[in-house]
Amino acid sequence: MTEDELRVLVREVIASRVTAQPDDALPARPSASHARLGMVVPTVPGSPCIIEPNVGCNQCGYCVSLGH
Repeated sequence: MTEDELRVLVREVIASRVTAQPDDALPARPSASHARLGMVVPTVPGSPCIIEPNVGCNQCGYCVSLGH
């Protein structure tokens, strides 16, 4: 396969994906790893992290998530 043939193939694949109907795509489902628990942990930036006390809290939210 020449470089020009490869470029044509790549363009055809991209064009088919761009013009695909929404029904052709997989439905978007929220991931459980992004869910936040319904609790509020009183944290202050710079205070010790609840998960890893040797570092300061940077408000990442890991302590109130499922942590996956």
